Formats: sequence, structure tokens, C-alpha cells
Amino acid sequence: MNLTKFPLNPAVIINSEKSYSSKPNVTKKIYCGTVTITSLPSSLSSDRVCNNSASLPLNWRDIQGLNNWENLIQPLSPLLQDEIIRYGKFVTACYEAFDLNPNSKRYLNCKHSKNRMFLAVGWGDCGYTVTKYVYATANINVPIQNGGSCARWIGYIAVSSDEEVKRIGRRDILVTFRGTVTYQEWIVNFMSSLSPARLDPNDPKPDIMVEAGFLNLYTSSETNVRFGLGSCREQLLSEISRLLRIYKNEELSITLAGHSMGSSLAMLLAYDIAEVGLKQPSVPLTVFSFAGPRVGNVHFKERCEELGVKVLRIVNANDPITKLPGIIFNESFSTWRSACYAHVGIELVLDFFKIDDILCVHDMQTYIEMIKNCPRRSRIRRKGVDMIKKLKEMNMTSVAWIYVATTLVVLLTILV
Repeated sequence: MNLTKFPLNPAVIINSEKSYSSKPNVTKKIYCGTVTITSLPSSLSSDRVCNNSASLPLNWRDIQGLNNWENLIQPLSPLLQDEIIRYGKFVTACYEAFDLNPNSKRYLNCKHSKNRMFLAVGWGDCGYTVTKYVYATANINVPIQNGGSCARWIGYIAVSSDEEVKRIGRRDILVTFRGTVTYQEWIVNFMSSLSPARLDPNDPKPDIMVEAGFLNLYTSSETNVRFGLGSCREQLLSEISRLLRIYKNEELSITLAGHSMGSSLAMLLAYDIAEVGLKQPSVPLTVFSFAGPRVGNVHFKERCEELGVKVLRIVNANDPITKLPGIIFNESFSTWRSACYAHVGIELVLDFFKIDDILCVHDMQTYIEMIKNCPRRSRIRRKGVDMIKKLKEMNMTSVAWIYVATTLVVLLTILV
């Protein structure tokens, strides 16, 4: 979630056409330089990211991860860099449009109607049209924050316009998710136990397990509320199916983008779409994950790779949320694979920290700003970054210890 404005996040058609790619998402970590932030970036700008757009129609499949971004991250391709920023701005738009005014009738919902949301956040020329707002609720007993419904606006589905299709080379179906805000979402972030996903009714695959809280938020519905919404999952699959039918004769891509908890929902949706066979195999399915935690176990990771789900994880080396859950039992643990969490996909590692604003390490706008400043010539990330030593080298103040303490509290909470 965006920590400039929000609290810290603790957390069916199948045919014989050629598949987009079944090449495994071999985990790769790329280090993209050290940055000491002197000021936080401003909010959304109306300037479009299009410096390299001329070559995008010819190379969009590679940018969407056809070959797992081979030779595009080290050094970072300017075209990929622009696309990461562009999808990051779609996530930021989700935050900009979210109503946090307790006195507003739209409190904890989107402040704007679908047909003017992008215009209202200052990005009216983004080239996409919002087709559906998405709401989510968790099946847990906590005080309702506002009104009789527990469902809260979690993101939106959009589709590229005819003009944008010419610029990017295909019709893009986009799903974007924000991070944690409500009481229920805070609680689900602490539900770190693994639970069988069981999203395919014809083949439950009990070995494929995901974080219980994220699964709860993704699948729960308001069955006890009159006129209650269906689950987040039902809303998403229904609208994506509709759009796939409408544009079935065009070249398509499905792009999912999210920040923090939102990236976890994007991962669950990507796996779900691929597992139930909602799309044709030739349609690329890509996740751009910003500051995302682990979502499932090793079997979940392997199944996503087998299904051809492409994931590019943009992470900050100093962001504790990207280390969770599974701080101990993770992909590096050789035994009890079913009980171990694992990251999915290719990892682009940034390294930024602001001594007098430690919450920036997880801030979405800061992530975008650092991608803009990411060096063209990258090098492999060093292992074992010593945060305490780094703080001392930066003339550590008492504020810096808050970061260390906060990180330890988060880690201990997950472990317990």
C-alpha cells in the first residue's frame, strides 16, 4: 500500500493454439543500484510514458515476459522500464481515486465514476477505459467501518482503447489492485498459515497452497447481506470472461498489476485464470508486482510456471514486506516443500532508503520514482545486505531505529 498516505502493510476456453510460453519462470534477482532519497516524488503526472513507444508494437510480447525478460533486465531495457512505470501509474491511480474521507458518502470506495476516474486523477490520456470496479471483503468478524456492507473498493478492470491498441500493439485487458487499508485487510495480512487453494473444481490439487488471508479476501462474499456483492473472484472472472468474448478476434493480452497486498490478489487471479482455462493459451498473462509478499508454497510457484504465468516482481531490498510471509520456511528451505512459501517469477531489485522517512521503503510512488532513476547498467545484487551497518554509514538518527524496530516487530508477528 501507499505509505505516503496509508499505514504500513504488515503484509473457459481451451484450444490447440500455440501457447504464449511454457518456459519456466526461473527466479532471478537483479540489483538496480543504491539510492538515498532526498525528496519524495509528487503524485500522478499527466505526462505519458511513451519515449520508446514506437518499438512497442513489435516487441510487446517480450515486454510482457515471453522469454522471462531475458536480456531485458540486465541492463534494464528502456522499453521495459517505461512499461513498468506505466503499469505502476495505473496502480497509483487506484490509490489516488480511493476515498479516505470518513465524512464522505463514498468513504472507502472510489471517489469517481468509472467514465471519469482517470480524468479525475490527472491521467485522462492514459488510453484505457474502466469497465468495472472490483470490491472485496473478508469472512472475519470485525467491526464494520462504514454502513451495512463490509465490501470495499479494491481495484478496477480496464481495457485499452482503439487508439491505444495501435500504440501498444494489442488489446490489453488490465486489472489493478491497491494495498491494505481497512481493518479486515489488516487482519487477513496476519493470517499467514497456508491453505489449499482449490480453485479448480474439477481438480482441487490439495498440494497447491496459498496464504489463508489472501485466499479469504479473494473468495469471500457477502452472502448474509441483502444485495451483497459476489466474491472478489466472481466479479473478476465474470468481467474478464466478458471482455475476452468481446475481443476474441483480436490480439489480446491480460495484465495484472498490484502493490503490496494488491500484488498478492493479482497473483491469485493470474493463477486462477490459468488454472481454470479462462483464456486461450495464446493470450499472454502477465503480473507486474510492486512490493509484493510471498503468496503460496513451492507447489504454487511450480504450477504457475507450468501454466505459463509470467511474473515480474519489483522489490526494494530494504522493504520488509517483500520478505514475508515465510521468513524462515521459504524457497531456500530444502525439506517440507508443501509447508514452505516461495516467490514466483523474475525479481528486479531496487535499493532505496530515506533516513528521515523510513516508510518510503514500501511507498508505491517512491517505487515508481526509483524505477525512473534505475541505472541503465545493472549488476547482480549482493547477498546479505547489512541494514544496521548501512544505517550507521548514513549517520543514523533515532528515527532510523524505528525502521529496524518496525521490521523486527513485523517479522516476529509473522513467525508467531
